[in-house]
Amino acid sequence: MRLPESGAATAAPALEPLLFELARDGRAGRHVRGAENADALIPAEFRRREPLRLPQLTEPQVVRHYMHLSEINYSVDTGMYPLGSCTMKYNPKVNDRVAALPGFAEIHPRQDDATVQGALALLWELEQLLVKVTGMDAVTLQPAAGAHAEFTAMLVFKAYHASRGDGGTRRRVIVPDSAHGTNPASAAMCGFEVTTVKSDARGNIDLDALKAALGPDVVGLMLTNPNTLGLFEERVRAVCDAVHAVGGLVYGDGANMNALLGLVRPGDLGLDCIHINVHKTFSTPHGGGGPGAGPLCVKERLRPFLPSPGIVREADGTFRRSSDDRPRSVGRVRSFFGSFGVLVRAYAYMRTLGDGGMVETSEDAILAANYLAARLRGRYELAYDRPCMHEFVLSAAAQKKKGAAALDIAKALIDEGFHPSSVYFPLIVPEAMMIEPTETEPKETLDAFADALLRIADRVDSDAASLHEAPLTAPLRRLDEVTAARHPVLRWKSPS
Repeated sequence: MRLPESGAATAAPALEPLLFELARDGRAGRHVRGAENADALIPAEFRRREPLRLPQLTEPQVVRHYMHLSEINYSVDTGMYPLGSCTMKYNPKVNDRVAALPGFAEIHPRQDDATVQGALALLWELEQLLVKVTGMDAVTLQPAAGAHAEFTAMLVFKAYHASRGDGGTRRRVIVPDSAHGTNPASAAMCGFEVTTVKSDARGNIDLDALKAALGPDVVGLMLTNPNTLGLFEERVRAVCDAVHAVGGLVYGDGANMNALLGLVRPGDLGLDCIHINVHKTFSTPHGGGGPGAGPLCVKERLRPFLPSPGIVREADGTFRRSSDDRPRSVGRVRSFFGSFGVLVRAYAYMRTLGDGGMVETSEDAILAANYLAARLRGRYELAYDRPCMHEFVLSAAAQKKKGAAALDIAKALIDEGFHPSSVYFPLIVPEAMMIEPTETEPKETLDAFADALLRIADRVDSDAASLHEAPLTAPLRRLDEVTAARHPVLRWKSPS
């Protein structure tokens, strides 16, 4: 990573025109004999009535366009992503090579089970690895991402309570105020009411507030541990016991499993299920809307309700897809077995690390976060000043009083050569800056990032207004994000 030595602005990269803007009528990229007569070979009933309005360019123009976009785009291969709660860590290239093997990349999900035994064996073994690391008993690999797994868990909870005869009376899901925003959304999409429980002074669920909110109408609790403050729930067993005492279930949001691998098994803490974002914890590519995968791991009493089919290992060692062990399944939630290529990468990552490597992963992630927090303590306010797990939350409230808000600091980080951290989340921290360095960044990068934030703090003290113009070195200057969110322009229109 090359950073400006003093944080000074450098020239911004040139903007790249759209392909439509580069296009000229009559240009073409095909150089095949007879191509001009190819349309005549298509049966009349299959021909388009009107040609597609695609930009007309040469092949070199298209290749150079996308190459230039890749050069000015920030990526995990070129720099650190300190996005709190996202675990944007480096993706080992060996995982991509494994997923590209013909036996994985060139098979079809509708092939007969006998012809895809290797793929089924990998998925079955991945399930066993996830069972081991979570302390659960059964897994579905279908959910396409964390939020999808949350929704699947709520469907499973609904089916479980219905099987016990009290599905009609259990209508409320408890969600802590430090939860991921998708938690209440997933519960609401499943038809449940959401009750929010506040955090206490140490960043835990307020146990008294939780007990006051519980009752016979509670479906369950959606618990993120470590929570979005980067803190381990200090009374997690008492929390689970309280929910179970009223007949409710505890769902674990496993988006932060990067802090627990080999150290703590959620199933041993009292949770009834947990999802894992393998596109985060197990280092498979994600971002830009996909691809992702969020396997849901459950205790034995919830196994019958998991999506089907599952994978069964026969006595002779062969594998087949089956719904035999899930008679009261909530049904299929994703085509086939979800994002297969992502699951292959996660399997390769786990096998490469082994048990000891996964423990080291979590220990290094925790060490990196606490090291950064220690370096920044004093110049920025720590939202909860106690040892964190894999991430921590700063508050820029003091900087805002001087004239520079968390958003200004985030934009200034771009000029320092870094992707900004998450800002304004969790909502319970004013001017929040949520930072997750991950275990894949060396100390030199952590120090460079800390130095950048300290330089920005100095700028706030001396000339806070200068941050209002940041970034100066990005392809685009500061955007009007409010207008973009409220009135998005989602397609290109010709000015003519």
